[in-house]
Amino acid sequence: MTDEPYGSDAPEPLRHVEHVMGTVFSFDVREVAPADRPRVRAALDGAVAGLHRVDELFSTYRPDSQISRLGRGELTLSRCDPEVREVLRMCEEAEHRSGGWFSAHYAGRRPDPTGLVKGWAVERAARMLVSAGAGSVCVNGGGDVQGHGGPWRVGIADPLRRGELAVVVEASGELAVATSGPAERGCHILDPRTGLPPAEGLASVTVVAASLADADAWATAACAMGAGRARPWLGRLPDAEAFVVTADGSTWHTSGFTRHMAGLCV
Repeated sequence: MTDEPYGSDAPEPLRHVEHVMGTVFSFDVREVAPADRPRVRAALDGAVAGLHRVDELFSTYRPDSQISRLGRGELTLSRCDPEVREVLRMCEEAEHRSGGWFSAHYAGRRPDPTGLVKGWAVERAARMLVSAGAGSVCVNGGGDVQGHGGPWRVGIADPLRRGELAVVVEASGELAVATSGPAERGCHILDPRTGLPPAEGLASVTVVAASLADADAWATAACAMGAGRARPWLGRLPDAEAFVVTADGSTWHTSGFTRHMAGLCV
């Protein structure tokens, strides 16, 4: 996924790229009044530090993270940091709203909020910058984007044709775009009932919503459902729209997705 602003005559933006949580995060901050620039720069530093803190708390690859220690029974939830309790509560809500297709406990395994925590972290970082006075913000975390202001154009990678785009989304106001699927990391999203790959796997699911935590969770849940269940469920989601690339390369989208489209590339 790529993102770019357009139609803006704003002065020099604040930009930053950070490698953390096993991926790349990019910040593009615009429409900052001169008097607010020091405060926004400080917020950018705080947002970057916050991403590293999220990695320390939630990484399933770090044996000393709180989520790893919680899974091994070395730490109780009540003794975890408030951020851990917040994210696991959000995971429970997403599991309920998805009928169990989103899960932080696949097939009874140790807690793994990977399907939501990155979106939550990106969304939180973007809000920090807006609260500091930035009028237009785009934070891209490994291809999942939270935007404020804008407008921005977000390119959704074609999962079956490397280097090409499937669709371009126009994001304005408060809008998030999340994509899930096996193209980048292989089949890492499992059927939570069996712990196995979905029977009717999809190449990618992109969800557009106001909140990146929500969009991330819904895209993950739809991939876990597989083709047959995902289409009607995505069509019923309130305040969210979706674009799907199937395993054979065909595409479909929910009825309201067209209002977010700047171009269809497949």
